[in-house]
Amino acid sequence: MIAAEFKRAKLAVTLTFILNGLVVGSFVARLPDIKAHLEISNATLGIALLSSSIGVFLALGPSGKFCAKYGSAPVAFRASIGLAVATALLGFVFNLAWFSFSLFIFGFALAFQDVAMNSHAVALEHKSEKRMLSVFHGMFSLGGFAGGLIGGLFSQAKITFSIQTLIVGAFVAFIAVYAKSRWLPANADKHEFIKEKKAKKRPQVLWVLGFFGFGAALSEGSAGDWGGILTRETFQASHFVSALPYIAFSATMVIGRFSGDRLAHKFGAPRILSAGGAIGSIGLAIGLLIGSSFGVVLGWLFLGLGLSVVIPLLFSAAGTIAATRFRGQVAPSQAVAIVSGISYFGFIVGPPTLGFLADVIELRWAMFVPVVLVSFLIASARYAKTG
Repeated sequence: MIAAEFKRAKLAVTLTFILNGLVVGSFVARLPDIKAHLEISNATLGIALLSSSIGVFLALGPSGKFCAKYGSAPVAFRASIGLAVATALLGFVFNLAWFSFSLFIFGFALAFQDVAMNSHAVALEHKSEKRMLSVFHGMFSLGGFAGGLIGGLFSQAKITFSIQTLIVGAFVAFIAVYAKSRWLPANADKHEFIKEKKAKKRPQVLWVLGFFGFGAALSEGSAGDWGGILTRETFQASHFVSALPYIAFSATMVIGRFSGDRLAHKFGAPRILSAGGAIGSIGLAIGLLIGSSFGVVLGWLFLGLGLSVVIPLLFSAAGTIAATRFRGQVAPSQAVAIVSGISYFGFIVGPPTLGFLADVIELRWAMFVPVVLVSFLIASARYAKTG
């Protein structure tokens, strides 16, 4: 691969990961405001957030196929433009029905961009023979950190959510156009399929990796959905302080992901996954037991550190396993989509489950569900081996 081509493609992927995190972070920081505006319960908010998760889940299958058929580069660009529009629409919270509908469109566009950028990142890894996916996901967390700050500051300054989303949406569109010419050629990761009378079974290991991703995704989604609400409604935090749990979560995600590739190379991905499970589950449990805004921020900080490398390492393992052990049976982009599909099912069941539990046993205790799921990662080592 030509060095200049590699640098251009790396920049395009980096910017897209940042955009993906930025729109998520700026949105979740305003969830307490949206909940107060709509005057809804935790359970109702959970059901509304389910709309976004359904949009994500329904997009994962076709996005993987589109990336395999047309190449991930054109899919990533079109998805980024779609996300810019979806972000702008999300800001007009007319009522609960519109909020749920706009969340569905938002989730659908977000997932298309997510699969495309991860597929392109995997292709870039294979062509350059360098491990980079963890750093790219660190860029997502950096975007989430910046988005959380933006949302928290806008909320504190009483700037409406609609104005915020119009600004963020316009920025996403601008960067998408700027990055368009910098992707690898579309044929860099196209995959030709041979039609067969009987479809081949997907490798079982992908489903297992997806299960671990499910626990990580549910927990990561919970950090965004409920941290601000827990601090504001349970511990009476201010508008900006209620954004701090997600900001802390994103900050440690950045730290963990920027060092994740180096640690995985030194100690091996399986060991890093197991260590992450221990750090995330124990740290979150301690933070919840402290029982204060400080405890929430502390718990979210350790959860971010523990989960920081889980999704990128699982995606990287899925793509590598498909390209080596199951070459010709499943495309790397499809392997990423399969693991993503199972993983992001956590985003589907997470919001309503935790929302209903929060109304029954209080949100603070409902958050012990992620504690248990993250602890399962301790046993993931044997399945993440790519050799």
